[in-house]
Amino acid sequence: MNARDLGISSDLYPFEGRFIDVGGHRMHVIDEGPRDAPVVLMVHGNPTWSFYYRDLVKALSHDHRCIVPDHIGCGLSDKPAADAYPYTLARRVSDLDAMLKELVPTGTMSLVVHDWGGGIGMTWAGQHPERMARFVILNTAAFLLPESKGFPWPLALTRTPLGAFLVTRFNAFSGVAARVAFKKPVSDAVRHGYTAPYDTPANRVATLRFVQDIPLSEDDDGYALMAQTSDDLAQFVDHPALVCWGLKDFVFDKHFLAVWQERWPNAEVHRFEDCGHYILEDAAETIVPLVRTFFAQHPVAG
Repeated sequence: MNARDLGISSDLYPFEGRFIDVGGHRMHVIDEGPRDAPVVLMVHGNPTWSFYYRDLVKALSHDHRCIVPDHIGCGLSDKPAADAYPYTLARRVSDLDAMLKELVPTGTMSLVVHDWGGGIGMTWAGQHPERMARFVILNTAAFLLPESKGFPWPLALTRTPLGAFLVTRFNAFSGVAARVAFKKPVSDAVRHGYTAPYDTPANRVATLRFVQDIPLSEDDDGYALMAQTSDDLAQFVDHPALVCWGLKDFVFDKHFLAVWQERWPNAEVHRFEDCGHYILEDAAETIVPLVRTFFAQHPVAG
């Protein structure tokens, strides 16, 4: 399967990608740019896929090697049933590690993360600190729910049997996100790009399991691992970091931003009052140049 099979034009998503075996499942990965250029790893969240980073890849890939995986169950990757794949944070990190061992087993890289990509990408970073050069943070977390933040009711609903039914049968999570996660007008083609991979109940398992896997208590899978990831952030306090934050995000809101600023007080922070969760969609024309400038100010070798 490729993006054209899903009705997504090559103008929007011009990448062919490649497939990497991770634990018996095929992971789709965009791998664009010179092989000897500085590596930029972009890790998406739920319910997006590598489509979210398309404009950033187009802008960076002439002088960076951009590696953008689709998590298992997402995008163009395999979508196994819940009894054939664990859909846990630990397995996501293991998959990311397996992919990187095949494509870029050595050397430093920059990390761009959004939504669940923060938990996954920063957990891997914490386990491989010697490989990290720069960070770009986009409405995400790499720590447990802030004490000042209540768990949003739409996510709580999704974790109930009714919510699970709505997500799997009616694509409620991806479909609703494609309406409310933008705060700027988008074309029907872009909206379709976000929802197209999740076109059947069997293809929506990941969008549900990501929400079910959010660690809220010590009994939840991933709680201890996320707590460790949170502790590991301290080792990157002096690394160059760019934070771009959409303040109209009802999940990753000012409470999450405050934690990032507390953990990384030297980070360059840009707040976008009129942008939402899909901030890279709402403000690509501003954020893409910011990332390019940030990378130019903090160069790394290929």
